[in-house]
Amino acid sequence: MIDPKQLQALVAVHAEGSFLAAARALGLTPAAITQRIKALEATIGSLVLIRGKALRLTPQGQSLLAYSQRSQLLDQDLRETLQLNPRTGRGGRNRLNWQTLRVAINADSLATWFLPGVQSALSKHQLLLDVVIDDQDHTHEALNNGDVIGCITTLAQPIQGCLAEPIGALRYRAVANQQWLAQCLTPSGRLSIHRLLAQPAVVFNRKDAMHDRFLAQYFELRQPLYPKHFVPALDAFERAIALGLGWGMVVDMPARPLDLAGDVVEVLPDHYLTVPLYWQHWEKEPKAAAALTQAVKEAALRALYQTK
Repeated sequence: MIDPKQLQALVAVHAEGSFLAAARALGLTPAAITQRIKALEATIGSLVLIRGKALRLTPQGQSLLAYSQRSQLLDQDLRETLQLNPRTGRGGRNRLNWQTLRVAINADSLATWFLPGVQSALSKHQLLLDVVIDDQDHTHEALNNGDVIGCITTLAQPIQGCLAEPIGALRYRAVANQQWLAQCLTPSGRLSIHRLLAQPAVVFNRKDAMHDRFLAQYFELRQPLYPKHFVPALDAFERAIALGLGWGMVVDMPARPLDLAGDVVEVLPDHYLTVPLYWQHWEKEPKAAAALTQAVKEAALRALYQTK
């Protein structure tokens, strides 16, 4: 039997990133947090945390974290079924009934279709989001280690105990400032890949592989070398391209068509990358998570390119 206080300590350490911060969050001493973690490890006969410069969960710790999230949501389901939350606010809504769902979303989805798409469901079902932002090729790692209950991902293979539902696709187009792009063109006006690779690219972060995929698909280049600016903020990323710092891959979708304002043009007109997305989530979901899943699928159907 897992002691709830010991499990609470593990969840706090993971969320806060240190024993000291976890102690502050729970109103305890660091020694008390340490004792609870050690007691938990003694109970299961295994380490739950790898101590180092950064604390990391062991596989056993990841399983306990997932168990904690499931337990909290299932407990809320039970309380609603048994009507154990009598205090309500205006309109009959329960002031204590908000539930937090931790999800992993890629930045482009979060900034475009995800939030407006699920807004109504969040309000209706009193759901709070705790969003982990990561590249769509890596969001599944947070689901796999028990850190989130669902993720937007490019991984089609379901993680154990989860479903991977196709929800549509994003398209990415290569764009650049028109004056900047002129230096990458031949006298006849054709794009020179050698000149392009000699100039900087504007890349979102070090996990962003869109440029490499584009170059591989249309120029058959594998892991080419080229200078890069890293700009991990969407507004600043697009602004950097418009200012002429380099070329970049920007999202294009039916609900948000590519707007080539000002001097920004396509590097290779009418060529784009299609990135299929999946909503990976627990196979057996509590009611709150199931409500979010339904909202995500409906929002994606309205906003994304639908592939057969």
